[in-house]
Amino acid sequence: MEHDTKHELNEQVSANSLSEKPPSTTLHDKYNDVYDVEPIHAHSEDEEDSPIEEVRLVVPNTDDPTLPVYTFRMWFLSIIFCCALAFINQFFWFRQNAMVVTPLVIQLISFPLGKIMEKVIPKSRFFNPGPFNMKEHVLITVMANCSVNTAYAVDIITIQRLWYGQDIGWGGGLLLIWTTQLLGYGLAGLCRRFLVYPPSMVWPGNLANISLFRSFHIADKDWTGPTRMRWFLYCFCGMFVYYWLPGYFFQILTFFSWACWINTENRTLAQLTGGFNGLGMLAVTFDWSTIVSYLQSPLVVPWWAIGNVAVGFVIVAWIISPALYYSNVWDAQKFPIITQELFDKYGEPWNNSMVLTPERTLNETAYAEYGPLYMTSFFAFTYGIGFAGLTAVISHTILYHGKDIITQYKRSREEDMDIHGKLMRAYPEVPQWWYVATFIIAFGVSFAVIYCWPMQLPWWGIFLAAGLAAFFVLPIGIIQALTNQQPGLNVITELIIGFALPGNPIGNVTFKTYGYISMYQCLQFVNDLKLGHYTKIPPKAMYMVQTVGTIIAGIINLVTARWLMDTVPDICTDAGYPFTCPSARTFYSASIVWGVVSPRKMFGPGSVYNSMLWFFLIGFLLPVPFWLAHKKWPNVQWLKYVHIPVILNATGMMPPAVPLNFSAWCAAGFVFMWYLRRYKYQWWSKYNYITSAAFDSAVAIGAIVIFGVVTGSGYTPDWWGNGGQGVNGMFDNCPLALANASNDCALC
Repeated sequence: MEHDTKHELNEQVSANSLSEKPPSTTLHDKYNDVYDVEPIHAHSEDEEDSPIEEVRLVVPNTDDPTLPVYTFRMWFLSIIFCCALAFINQFFWFRQNAMVVTPLVIQLISFPLGKIMEKVIPKSRFFNPGPFNMKEHVLITVMANCSVNTAYAVDIITIQRLWYGQDIGWGGGLLLIWTTQLLGYGLAGLCRRFLVYPPSMVWPGNLANISLFRSFHIADKDWTGPTRMRWFLYCFCGMFVYYWLPGYFFQILTFFSWACWINTENRTLAQLTGGFNGLGMLAVTFDWSTIVSYLQSPLVVPWWAIGNVAVGFVIVAWIISPALYYSNVWDAQKFPIITQELFDKYGEPWNNSMVLTPERTLNETAYAEYGPLYMTSFFAFTYGIGFAGLTAVISHTILYHGKDIITQYKRSREEDMDIHGKLMRAYPEVPQWWYVATFIIAFGVSFAVIYCWPMQLPWWGIFLAAGLAAFFVLPIGIIQALTNQQPGLNVITELIIGFALPGNPIGNVTFKTYGYISMYQCLQFVNDLKLGHYTKIPPKAMYMVQTVGTIIAGIINLVTARWLMDTVPDICTDAGYPFTCPSARTFYSASIVWGVVSPRKMFGPGSVYNSMLWFFLIGFLLPVPFWLAHKKWPNVQWLKYVHIPVILNATGMMPPAVPLNFSAWCAAGFVFMWYLRRYKYQWWSKYNYITSAAFDSAVAIGAIVIFGVVTGSGYTPDWWGNGGQGVNGMFDNCPLALANASNDCALC
């Protein structure tokens, strides 16, 4: 499916990202399963505290309103890290292995830098008012979080320029990014009284972050071995040096398809074992960026979630996909076994210009002659998985959390403020007109975007997109606040505009972005507001760092994207490796499927892929038997960990992800989150998350340095260990897998 499904998986698993004590822990069972922190004993039993047990165990019920937050070091580090994260993640978004550097890295690095600034900057009310405090630390991390996900609108800018021959320039690109990112922030102001203030709206993902903040700012007297910072430096330096092997000198280590060597003329063997364009069976990787691409670092995802992803991945990629292909379902053997590219009825790559008018809309007569459009069986099936993932979230939430949602929502309308709400009275609230003004400005400028540049979206599309976001934000926000799952609107928005405005690819993706990302940004803003609520950050400070961070990140995203498109030869093609843009190519394919051709022609009655619509029903029903089994056999431990939405929404990321990304990710997760956690718990509890942050940041910096070396020198070692270069290169060392004879597709 599309890379935005990554957002959904991250939301589902991040609540447990610092999770799972070993079996010897004696805390409450529910607490054990979720949070890796020690309970607070600083208050007596008769002191007022949160009515929610998980919050009581993690969040202090005290505050010091005198702690400074608007400091030079807060603003300086916030802006620096926001720019750095926006650049790095946008840079990697164009690469084959599109890893994401998470705010965990910033959370770790900013602490020692803040302490250094505390020591070296002369004392001053603004520049250095005293010890580097947790509130400054939280604000730095919150601003960095605004840049962790690349602006979704960059996808539109990329496909317009590279595939549709339209360049909306700097002005159009910047306004498109800002309006799509900020429209949801205006909605957030309307949701505060329902999603932030009530104690029952927990937002459990924040509790894990708070536990890590506490570990920095509350001294651990029992710490032995290297300090966190020293261990971070050891791992960073080691990974930075090592990464030059798979990243520059010995690139086949990235997709090491050794099984292809057994018989380089065996097409089936190449299809099954090729790591770059095959199913990756028996293939391995020695490249950390391959492991962390698309699914975030496995070192911050609990083992139960990794196990769910592994089961879904094996079933979809290694059982169902080859079964579909070798059974020749949908004429599968005319096409490669795995790719996000599209094809015509003869098995040739789809030529979109054959069916478009000069205005980049569908020419019905030309399509009737040239069509229908075909996908690989793998790609088509993952669309079905995406449909199922959407409805599975709904039924899973109803079955497993329905009573809690109803009970706590009723309580949220009647309950009084808890201690955290009372402590927050010390800080002026953000005026409602700030949010209203943000919404009105973003909404108004949106019309300038669609009328001044070729976005193919009529005026009513903006109203409908904003209306959909506003309609869904509260119910989905309640679900996320209680369960940490966020059903995405991307499929719904594509379907709606695909039926309402068929034959308009740019209009389709523009509508999807305004509808889906507006809701996503709103809930991201609200989630951070709840983090500020727990950590007693002045609401105005939260509003300012989030808004400023989003504006800065948008600029950096656009600058990075245009710079790469201007300077990298053959970008977003196989010849431009490693800048092959798997996410952009998937997004482009989606614009054809949903926009050019339309969902009616692709999935409607009589269409080739009509059966995929059944997955909406399948996904809705799939959680039911597992829920019934858990009710009948409550003592069967593995049943309580079966999570159908995680299984479906994770596997729906293929493509742009390839199976090797999943198999390597699951293997690394097994080592760190099961074996080391179970048998080396002392090491794991001290260094696991620091190791993850060090590896992620070292690979990111290493890749940028290598890019500078290659760009500056124009030299890449050309030997068998690099597999050759260009479209005929063998990046996974599987010769047959990338052969490109005229009509002899090696993977067909």
